[in-house]
Amino acid sequence: MTLEPTGQLTPTPTGHDLILTRSYRASADDVWASVTEPERTARWFGPWRGQAATGRTIEVQMVFEESAPWCPLRIEACEPPRRLAVSMEDEAGSWSMELLLAESDGTTELRLVHHLASTEHLGQTGPGWEYYLDMLTAARTGGPRPDFEDYYPAQKAYFESLA
Repeated sequence: MTLEPTGQLTPTPTGHDLILTRSYRASADDVWASVTEPERTARWFGPWRGQAATGRTIEVQMVFEESAPWCPLRIEACEPPRRLAVSMEDEAGSWSMELLLAESDGTTELRLVHHLASTEHLGQTGPGWEYYLDMLTAARTGGPRPDFEDYYPAQKAYFESLA
């Protein structure tokens, strides 16, 4: 776990991609289970319910957010154990994200790509994803959970400088 921001911003034809990576000494199947099985996602992001399949919408509970709301999450693509693309809409706007996994020599790199139409909220979004990915790392290693206050506002200026 690191408190140094790792996110990178890449321009695209429709906006920008915010990209954050983590590496795990594990198979892609094991990392895939950490990001797709409800009992495992509950440890770092929140549980989910519903019939998961490409083109369907499930509900995810954001248990580490204020009031722990349940939010609809549409599964745009599910290609185990390499790619999961999802989207959601809430009062903060539209979210389009992908999780991409690549395994090599017993190590799996997880790349979170948040497709952004605007960089307006990058100063809040970036630290949030750093926090959640470190939550994933803590859940996988049994380490202590990070504290969001260590990420925000400390990393805000870094992410704003990427735009």
